[in-house]
Amino acid sequence: QVQLEEAGGGLVQAGGSRRLSCLASVRTFSSYAVGWFRQAPGKEREFVAAISRNADSTAYTDSVKGRFTISKDNAKNTVALQMNSLNPEDTAVYYCAARFDGYRSATFYYTESRNYNYWGQGTQVTVSS
Repeated sequence: QVQLEEAGGGLVQAGGSRRLSCLASVRTFSSYAVGWFRQAPGKEREFVAAISRNADSTAYTDSVKGRFTISKDNAKNTVALQMNSLNPEDTAVYYCAARFDGYRSATFYYTESRNYNYWGQGTQVTVSS
């Protein structure tokens, strides 16, 4: 069983930055691909960013490209999401998700929530205008 714990949420002004982190309780974190998703009030959960298990490949939804950066530290069992130039439309609960990918190419990443089977509880990010 993999447990994921997000941290770093809070209130930030428009134009500001925030760094989210996700800590995984698993022995072989290098075997897991990870994604960040978010859900705003009244909206469906949406993909934000993803990273392959070896951290060599990444993907972003168009609305965050150039502003958000996902990174993975397999030695520390953590994935970070650096968010810059935040705007009120980024307000949401942000979720970290992971899937075991040890039998596939180390460069695979996944952008659909159905591909992940482990989820954190989420952390709220609120961007004020």
